Amino acid sequence: MQNTAFKLYTQEHGGRVLLLILLFLVAIYEFYSAGFPAFAVICIIPLLVLFVIGSFKYRMLLFWILVIYNYFVQMKDFPSFPGPMSLPPEMMQLALIAIALIDVEKSHFERIWNPMFLSLIAWALFCTLEVLNDTCDLGIDVGAWYTGARMMAFQLVYIYLVFILYISNHKLLTSYLYVWGALALFAVFWVWKQQYIGLTHIEHSFLYGAGGRTHLLQAGTLIRYWSIFNDAANYGIGIASTGVAFVIFGITARIKKLRYFFLIVGGACIWGMFPSGTRTAMASMLAGFITYIFLSKSFKIAIPFTIIFCVFAFLLAFTNIGQGNQQIRRMRSVFDKNDASSDLRSINKRTMQKYLKEAPWGIGMARENVPANNKYKLMSYIPPDSEHVFIWIHTGIIGITTFAICSFIMLFGACWIVFFTLKNPSLRGIGAGMCCAFVSQQLGAYANQVLMQFPNCLVFYGGLTIVYVLPWIEKEWIEWESKELAIQEEKKRLKLEKKLVLRV
Repeated sequence: MQNTAFKLYTQEHGGRVLLLILLFLVAIYEFYSAGFPAFAVICIIPLLVLFVIGSFKYRMLLFWILVIYNYFVQMKDFPSFPGPMSLPPEMMQLALIAIALIDVEKSHFERIWNPMFLSLIAWALFCTLEVLNDTCDLGIDVGAWYTGARMMAFQLVYIYLVFILYISNHKLLTSYLYVWGALALFAVFWVWKQQYIGLTHIEHSFLYGAGGRTHLLQAGTLIRYWSIFNDAANYGIGIASTGVAFVIFGITARIKKLRYFFLIVGGACIWGMFPSGTRTAMASMLAGFITYIFLSKSFKIAIPFTIIFCVFAFLLAFTNIGQGNQQIRRMRSVFDKNDASSDLRSINKRTMQKYLKEAPWGIGMARENVPANNKYKLMSYIPPDSEHVFIWIHTGIIGITTFAICSFIMLFGACWIVFFTLKNPSLRGIGAGMCCAFVSQQLGAYANQVLMQFPNCLVFYGGLTIVYVLPWIEKEWIEWESKELAIQEEKKRLKLEKKLVLRV
């Protein structure tokens, strides 16, 4: 009976049964010849096949996995991946793009062409030309070049394509904002946990090991907390920029449930900025809010924002309020022109200028391979301190100028959409929040190497991409918002009627 059932099953599903048997035999052989890792890889193949099939059927599933994975990948207690940590998100991005190309009817390729895409392509083409850069006499090293170009340019193109193709309607936009807000709240909770409950074993080992030099200050009495990010600077600037975005989302939202959620996230992120002890985070936050003063198109918003900003900056720059708190004292040092750390960075930049005068294309992408007797060896290990300096070292004055021009065009195009194209106030607020967060992050990248790091790169370049999607979904957003506001007003009316009945 069992043999008959097996025969019937193999007749109907013979190909799949044979494939599974072959995979099992290959797995046994690999276990015998190469050990457990190869055996495990073979065993995972059916799961990968199911994952790919599921991704085609539920195409947004892979997108949400990418967003969540991107946020947690640098968490100290996150399971380590046997290879570059950038590989899984990059493979997910390429898979999403491939799915969109295959399932072209459900994709929105007509939305791709805009100033941001053209700027990113121009930057990617420049970084592609860098493969020919032989300033350090190393020859053409395609592997080393690709590693650098992928981080500095190609991933930006992937992120843009994923967001422009997958944030396709108002429901997905609000879902993304909820997910982003929830992830930011978890990051703030985790920094609170680190500060008031304690560190995990792995975090403790990092603090008193590799991270001690930058995270333990003032003879060990001041700890710079980093939450689920890789270091305090990355966390502080990233969460400050997130706070800027959500505060702006909140003050412009017309639907109450969205407004309350956005304001809670924004307030929590601004509080969560301080435990990082990152001085640049303060400047980044202020830069984001100053940008909004120009984008708000409303004196009712611009005037209060200007007053709050001026009072906040005055309290930090000219008073000693909060001086008893070590984190606030460190933040306040951003206004100190005689700060020793800033002086050291200035000295490093002057040194770089002397070397890079003779290298207008930079030292190339193969920075780690510069031999000891090469005149640019110093440039291969001197701390770049910031993302812009990092790009300057690798691509020279020509590269950093190209990057700055491309970034300005992307931002200007997005600001133009917010200022002139969008008519709906709450949607314009979302666009303004994304633009201001991008400005905040770019300023942070001027002083710290945070722009291309996890999770900031996907969050803020993806956010700027969303601004270019907003005109395409404005009509359906207005229809949805009108229905939600009608429901909101009806609930308000019923609540008022109930109060009046109780009074009688």
